[in-house]
Amino acid sequence: MDRLRSAFNRVIKNKQYSRFTLHSTEDGEGHAEIKLSDDSGEPDDQVDGSPSFRPAAPRQHWRNLCFYVLGMLLIFGIGYMIAYASQNKHQGEPVRCEPQAKVVTGSQTQVTSAPVTAPVTAAAAAPEETELQWKDITQLLKQKLTSQSFKTTLSDFNLPRHAAGSEEDENLGERIVDEFKMQRMDPWTDVHYVQLQMPNSELPNSVYFGSSVFKPEGYLAYSFPGTAQGKLVYGNYGRKEDLEVLQKNNIGVEGSVVLLRAGKISFAEQVDNAAAKGASAVLIYPDPEQHSYRHDTPLYGHVHLGSGDPYTPGFPSFNHTQFPPTKSSGLPKIPAQTITAKDAITLLQNIGGPEPAASSNFKGGLPAITYRLGGQENITVEVNNILVNKKIHNVFGVIKGFADPDRYVVLGAQRDAWGEGYTKATVGTTVLVELAKAVRKMVDEDGFKPRRSIVFASWSAGEYGSVGATEWLEGYMSSIDKSVFTYISLDGVVLGRGSFVASASPLLYSLLEGTMKEVQDPFGSGSLHSMMGKNNWEAAVMKPMTMDDSAYPFLAFAGIPSISFHFISPNTDSYLYYGTDLDNKDHLNYQTSQKTSEMTVAAAQVAGQMALRLVHDHLLRLDTTRYGSVLTNAVAQVYKRLVQLSMSGQLKDVSPTWLNQARGSFQRATSGIKTAIGNTDLTDQEACRILNDRIMRLESTLLSPYVLPTETPFRHLLFGRGPHTLASIAESTDMEDLRVQLALATWNLQGCANAMMGNIWDIN
Repeated sequence: MDRLRSAFNRVIKNKQYSRFTLHSTEDGEGHAEIKLSDDSGEPDDQVDGSPSFRPAAPRQHWRNLCFYVLGMLLIFGIGYMIAYASQNKHQGEPVRCEPQAKVVTGSQTQVTSAPVTAPVTAAAAAPEETELQWKDITQLLKQKLTSQSFKTTLSDFNLPRHAAGSEEDENLGERIVDEFKMQRMDPWTDVHYVQLQMPNSELPNSVYFGSSVFKPEGYLAYSFPGTAQGKLVYGNYGRKEDLEVLQKNNIGVEGSVVLLRAGKISFAEQVDNAAAKGASAVLIYPDPEQHSYRHDTPLYGHVHLGSGDPYTPGFPSFNHTQFPPTKSSGLPKIPAQTITAKDAITLLQNIGGPEPAASSNFKGGLPAITYRLGGQENITVEVNNILVNKKIHNVFGVIKGFADPDRYVVLGAQRDAWGEGYTKATVGTTVLVELAKAVRKMVDEDGFKPRRSIVFASWSAGEYGSVGATEWLEGYMSSIDKSVFTYISLDGVVLGRGSFVASASPLLYSLLEGTMKEVQDPFGSGSLHSMMGKNNWEAAVMKPMTMDDSAYPFLAFAGIPSISFHFISPNTDSYLYYGTDLDNKDHLNYQTSQKTSEMTVAAAQVAGQMALRLVHDHLLRLDTTRYGSVLTNAVAQVYKRLVQLSMSGQLKDVSPTWLNQARGSFQRATSGIKTAIGNTDLTDQEACRILNDRIMRLESTLLSPYVLPTETPFRHLLFGRGPHTLASIAESTDMEDLRVQLALATWNLQGCANAMMGNIWDIN
């Protein structure tokens, strides 16, 4: 307005002057300082860059005046219209202000006790957001997980066949992608080209024993192809102690074909133990003592003593043409084959040899059979399996965190199966999808804002040894170990009812204990924690994580705190229908007393609460102090062994003191984290992130940097496999190798302690 007023004054009063300059007065009004002459001495129309003004004729003066007046009116009109439109666009619903509202009138502020109605913008009207409490989150999750929805999804995903790399497997993966799209989870796929071993349809596997010829339908993937023969011997479960029983009874394993019953340890470990004793081949059958089903039921599995594609060990199977041919050290060098219980009866009836002592527990459940050790009759095993290149798809979806989206927990489930695979694959896939839907609804409808992200993963080729999952780990190891802070396996979460078991990194013990206290026993009045015994829950629930556990590669290969858990029938340690065509809906319903959907809901609550707790709190719920007793026990075994060797004179100039000092450093580092937590404001996000970084270093730095992943993929110092582990050092018989491995393990442990200390200047 000041500018318009000044312009008007200039039109009325100042047109006769050749130049003028406006100055502001103290009251804000402008006035003109008039220059009647030009001091530069140049002509008026040639002044340096300044325009010349000449007196206007009277007629031109009044014409300009009219233009200015019209311009002012136009400006006022446009300004009024803009103000009016802006007010109507942004005006919100009237808000009833609190009493004692301040009303501004001119330069005075008055306080009135009457409510004032004022238009506000949408941003101002939004209620202040409040963070959901943990109790609210658990209740919301419980409400979202219903047995009816699980029943429907279980039925939708129950397919008669979905072998790894098959069209059915790919179609199921696409259905999961579509579901993740509906939930706005930004789904993506991870494609690998892997080599899977399958039976040769033109040349079936065979077993020749006297006049009997068997053509078994089942098989063991990654068996050494070829023909082997030798004396038939019976070796119970094929554990090291079982094979020692044969030696004590003067039954030679070397050059023999060993008959074993399935159970206790994995197929791969059974074959590896037999091969270490010089066996020429291995036959494995399901004994009725553990597998009470039809005697003609075929058995399937794999014998790779590792995980992932064994023909690209340590690196991903993105494109085979880019890498030189290589093999995993875990591939067996002898043929291995499954046979039915019916075929095993024929073998055991004619095996001959001495009977084992009753204390050896070699006797199984086959009726009217005397379990003898054999060593007298010849047998021939012919394995003709072939390698097939398969394209597999891992499927992912993510619910991103609001504070630290670059940190995430992964929930994963196997999608493929030998046959129907209801328990092995369908249940886990159902839990995966239903949990994703539940958490998405909590975010969209209930205001839940996870601080960190949750990744939902559907793996392929799990039946061949976690091939899809391991290839993903190998492909993205450089970023995964800095981002993934926990893996929760959903495979086999429901195997029965009445008991509960779990395998996990010690970092997750406290989280599991807290979850068990909050999740109700599906068919009891108390909590899951009460069902398994409050005072001794750890001894009742926690089991060592074995190599055939789908969470094992994440822990022992990638150094990610991992957990798997299972609702199971009492007094059992496995599901008897795994690896058979009998893994179907009817058999699982029988094991759960027709309550499969209810049991699946309970399993989803366990997995969901653990995941949500990990992404909700500022501080990661990973308890470093729970590693103390595990490490102390492992070091004590090495200490005891070294003392024995030193006293016997077999080992000289080697002291266990250094290893014990490294253990002390580890303990001080975990105690230091605990103290820092106690001294930290846990609502301070940046302080918690620093603490979380220290916590996350523990598991990954327990991976030995001194072994090759192609030779020793499971590099974990405590839970891995190989000469670098503390367990192997405690059993070593090679003194020179023991010296080297002890030194490397000591510095591995000390390095882990240093990493947890945080800043380099804090390390003592």
